[in-house]
Amino acid sequence: MTALAPGRSGAVMRAVVSVPGGIGNLGPGLDVLGCAVAGRRDEVTAEWSDAPGVTLLEAGHPDLPSDPARHTSAIAAAAVFDVARRRGAQLSAPGISLRVRKELPLAGGQGGSAASAVAGAVAAHALLGSTLDQTMLLQCCLLAEETVAGRHLDNIAPSLLGGIVLVRSVDPIDVVRLPVPDGLRIVLAHPAQRLRTSEARGVLPASVPRAVAVHQIAQVAAIVAACHANDLALLGRSIDDHIAEPARAPLLPGFLDAKEAAMTAGALGASISGAGPTAFALTAGEEVAERVAAAMQAAYERAGLECSVRVTHVDPHGAVVKTA
Repeated sequence: MTALAPGRSGAVMRAVVSVPGGIGNLGPGLDVLGCAVAGRRDEVTAEWSDAPGVTLLEAGHPDLPSDPARHTSAIAAAAVFDVARRRGAQLSAPGISLRVRKELPLAGGQGGSAASAVAGAVAAHALLGSTLDQTMLLQCCLLAEETVAGRHLDNIAPSLLGGIVLVRSVDPIDVVRLPVPDGLRIVLAHPAQRLRTSEARGVLPASVPRAVAVHQIAQVAAIVAACHANDLALLGRSIDDHIAEPARAPLLPGFLDAKEAAMTAGALGASISGAGPTAFALTAGEEVAERVAAAMQAAYERAGLECSVRVTHVDPHGAVVKTA
């Protein structure tokens, strides 16, 4: 992250933080695997304020709450602010104000709520002089994310750290960045739908047969092995989810046809991005990715759904603090 010029007490006077969205689960890795995706990002600008606590000046979208107690950016920023205050930090003002600029879709399955939480936390952290460790930052973001999407780190961790991330544990927090295989490209297909994470999580089974659990464990282990072995073929055939995808597919018109179209066009693997409705496909190289993107878009349009597609790659940077 870029260091900013210090203000009073060693803190900065203004911080602008840009954060990528991502793919949660990566197929079989429900709540434990995530991937930061290059391209669209959420941005938060934080400044010191004479009003106590966190003031939300711009929510980023008309459909997002203006109440700072209900917006993930403000909740995460307030958590960072509270931790710093309890630790005796010398504050430059009684509070901070936030302005949010969103590029990631709402309820779109691209980690938008997590990206906003990370941006708010890192922006507040920069104002305070960057005194917290990675685990505490993740904890503050998790507090915000669980208010809207549940207690999981598979979007938060890659948005903060970049890359592909394995969440080994939430309590206590333990996350591991994985190598990104060479030549990996990602296709994101976003149909004109919204699906709230709470709704998508509501259809997940409360228990699964032992054979299904064993299958999922094997696929997640294979994904980790594929990343370390730089093996795209193994990565692709490990995108095989027998828990979330079967439960959520009925909520997502056109998804199964789009997945089949992606595989026919040469994708290594395809599944639902996070809670949906966005679908993702992994490919080896740009040329195949463009072909897969066109096939997925056509499949959704045949189902009567407008669909935006983009070809991208893993974002290696995560949250970036910019001078302003």
